[in-house]
Amino acid sequence: MLYPRVSLYALMLAAAGIPLYIHLPRFAAVELGIGLGTIGTILLAIRLIDLVQDPAIGWAIDRWPGAQSGFALAAAGGLAVGFPLLFMPYSGTGVELRLVAILVVLFSAYSLGMILLYGRSATLARRPEPRELMTLAAYREVGMLAGVVLAAIAPTLLVGFGAGAQGYPAFGLFLGALAVAIGLLTLPIWRRPVILGDRLSLAGLGQAGALRLLALALVNSLPVAITSTLFLFFVEDRLQLPGQAGPLLILFFLSAGLSVPFWARLSQNIGPKTTLLVAMPLAILGFAGAAFLAPGNLAGFSMVCLASGAALGADMVILPAMFSVALTRAGLKASLAFGIWSFAGKLGLALAAFAALPLLEASGFTPGATNSPAALARLNLLYAVIPCILKLGALGLVLALPTEDRTL
Repeated sequence: MLYPRVSLYALMLAAAGIPLYIHLPRFAAVELGIGLGTIGTILLAIRLIDLVQDPAIGWAIDRWPGAQSGFALAAAGGLAVGFPLLFMPYSGTGVELRLVAILVVLFSAYSLGMILLYGRSATLARRPEPRELMTLAAYREVGMLAGVVLAAIAPTLLVGFGAGAQGYPAFGLFLGALAVAIGLLTLPIWRRPVILGDRLSLAGLGQAGALRLLALALVNSLPVAITSTLFLFFVEDRLQLPGQAGPLLILFFLSAGLSVPFWARLSQNIGPKTTLLVAMPLAILGFAGAAFLAPGNLAGFSMVCLASGAALGADMVILPAMFSVALTRAGLKASLAFGIWSFAGKLGLALAAFAALPLLEASGFTPGATNSPAALARLNLLYAVIPCILKLGALGLVLALPTEDRTL
């Protein structure tokens, strides 16, 4: 039951991440009346907190290895408290400050859980060997993608059962209950003896090749960060497909989840670098295809979701596994390193929101309203064209990586 419990804990974190990165911008704009530019600034400000917080969380996890269970329960508890508060309807003065306070709790709990889960890869694997680390990564990412699908479909299902306010208040309660249940069910995995490495240093990261992977993680996170932030706007306003965002999200993440075993096996056969060189052009084709879709083209965007979802599956399973293998081979403590890794990924999401949302607002775009051709063209550019360019940059960084052996 070790790996299935790892999948379950990953499911909880992924179900928490989707509302923060996909549902939040539209919820805050439509339900709370906060401007898109303000939302982008709030998300960037919280990322600045993460600049200090994420490495500190990783340091603490390494400093007190006997407190794994406490850290895991604290992460689940923060999510259980934060989500019902986040999606509870509120208005009036101080709405932005309340949103910031709740988001600090949620992002801190999310960071703690993610860094613990990824930083303890060597501990959670049955054996700290590259092949076993890749197997663990496959279970973890399948759990992640199952959580994403659950979070994507839940609001629509809740509305179907009669929930009001687009299902958001009931969604918050559902996520809180899920965090409590999974936090308790997965306690046994945090009682395993901890495998610790040597003290982390910048020189050690460089010698292990981890610094290159950190740079790649940041650049590679930007395209998905932009499309995640703008997904609901693109589907409902640019493609004019109201009510289809939930099913399309499910299709996207199902494609990613079903592709994970394929990418993991391919990586074991041809190496992780070569596998990324196969997967990344698929993502570029998906982004490029979205730019030319006409309004109402559900079938065309479904194909985009299938292609880009499959490419995401490769990113999710291979890049963290490569980072974990580099740290394990070098004998370095992993939690602090994954604290930095976590910050790099979330910085990409914050930069995407901080840059894309104000640019969209400046064009006159208003969610859920009739928008001008210029505003929709700006949305098309930001959602489909800019990610292509950024993904090409990530592809260049992959090409610059040294050729790995095939022990993954």
